Amino acid sequence: MNAEKILACAAALRRHHFDVETVRDTAEAFDVIRAAVEAAAPKIVSFGDSMSMRATGIIEWLRENPGLTLLDGFDASMPRPERLEIRRRALMSDLFITGVNAVTEQGTLHWLDMVGNRIAPVAFGPRKVILVAGRNKIVADREEAEERIRRIAAPQNIARHPGFRTPCAKTGVCMDCNSPDRICNTRMEMLRCHPDGRILVVLVDQELGL
Repeated sequence: MNAEKILACAAALRRHHFDVETVRDTAEAFDVIRAAVEAAAPKIVSFGDSMSMRATGIIEWLRENPGLTLLDGFDASMPRPERLEIRRRALMSDLFITGVNAVTEQGTLHWLDMVGNRIAPVAFGPRKVILVAGRNKIVADREEAEERIRRIAAPQNIARHPGFRTPCAKTGVCMDCNSPDRICNTRMEMLRCHPDGRILVVLVDQELGL
């Protein structure tokens, strides 16, 4: 993907009232996210699991910042019920950071989630949301976004969770299963940002995440 497509995608998102920053790599993404956090001056920050977001190193910075309370709902040392409770509290954080499964050149955002803890705070709750997306997440339209999620994001996410028993864990292709471990339960698409500028999308000119 060339830089022109990234810039065109950014322009489409801005027309839909998202704030957008385009950067060359994860180091620049970190600088942009840190500046946005400092400008928002949140007291409580949380995040949804995202390989793209983690690649920027922002979680380590947040964890070491004494002026912030970081709600970490992914601490493996905690029992799962406790982690889920922290994820519920994240709905009322001041700032929430995560990734996205697909961004269209038409300026829309698309996700598919297991329990919804990643997408619910994006839709409502935190006053500020920051999303990180590599160039590999950019697709033409909604149809391509859904196909990308079904053929790439969902099966590859299952592959990195070896304890999950779903058909796609064996086949590598979505089978639209009814497994208890199914991660494709809640779909969300965001067509416009409301209020204007609540969500900052950081588009990175690198292949990031799944």
